Amino acid sequence: MSADPPPVGPVALVGGGEWQEGCSFDAELLARAGGVMLVLPTGAAYQRPDRAVARAERWFAALGGTARPLPVLTRADAQDRATAATVAAGRGIYLAGGSPLHLRSVLKATPVWEAIRRAWLAGAVVAGSSAGAMVLTDPMVDPRGGALTLGLGLVEHLAVVPEFRGWDADQIHRTLALAAPGLPVVGIEERTALLREPDGTWRHLGAGQVSVVVDGGVGGLEDLPR
Repeated sequence: MSADPPPVGPVALVGGGEWQEGCSFDAELLARAGGVMLVLPTGAAYQRPDRAVARAERWFAALGGTARPLPVLTRADAQDRATAATVAAGRGIYLAGGSPLHLRSVLKATPVWEAIRRAWLAGAVVAGSSAGAMVLTDPMVDPRGGALTLGLGLVEHLAVVPEFRGWDADQIHRTLALAAPGLPVVGIEERTALLREPDGTWRHLGAGQVSVVVDGGVGGLEDLPR
């Protein structure tokens, strides 16, 4: 008798600098997505989303696959049932970087977000870079000052600080000071992914480093939620 399929898909939390040299993990994500990655440039809605889409298309084409952009830029877009149906049927979904607050406000409690969850529960790859990585967790770090706020919670009991080398030291200190007891706070550098496998184990991939802090002390991947 064959084993049951994994109950969820992998989740890739990328520290920024997506779709460029050094993001070696994208080849694996693309293969696990069946060669097609749905790209949502939502976080970049006010930062030339067309450029983000073009970069994704070039990058995934060079890897032998296809980036299929879905222009979910507003809450009205995220309410569209046809777009949600496309997302729900996808095997790979990638949230671009940009503004985590805009990304959260667009997707929260919408058919497109529910479709992302359904696809993930059916085994799809879900990846988010920078803002995309931040909103996939709960709690989410507020980029305006480092406080913790509600994220979308695909991965719970985890907070992410992307582009870790570039963050203000005072903001990082505030995030760590406000973290609940036992909450892992993970700093992820650009062109670097923290990958949660369907069985709950974690891997560190890419060009940079991942730093885990729990209760003010240095932690490891074994401290992350399964």
